[in-house]
Amino acid sequence: MEQQNQLNIDLSPEIAEGTYSNLAIISHSTSEFVIDFIRIMPGTPKANVKSRIILTPEHAKRLLFALQENVSKFEAQNGKIKIIDNPFVPPVPMGFGGGEA
Repeated sequence: MEQQNQLNIDLSPEIAEGTYSNLAIISHSTSEFVIDFIRIMPGTPKANVKSRIILTPEHAKRLLFALQENVSKFEAQNGKIKIIDNPFVPPVPMGFGGGEA
C-alpha cells in the first residue's frame, strides 16, 4: 500500500554535519517564536548566535511535544538526564544583542 502524503526531505551534506550549540535563547511575539542557538566557549567573553529558527506558535508547540516525547524515550533507554550547574554557561545571558522577536 502506497503512502498518500509522503514527504521527501533532502538533507545536504553541509546541513547533515550539524552545528553544535550549548545554549538556546527563546523569545516570542504574538505571531512567532524565535529560537537562537548559541555556542559558548570557556574563556571567551562573547558568544555568537550560530543558528536562528523562526516558528509559528502552532509549530513551536508541536516542537515542544516532540522534544518531550523524545526526551522521555531517551531517558527510558539511558536513565534520567541530570542537569548540573556549569560555570561556563550563565543561566540567563544578559546583554544579548539582536532585538526582540
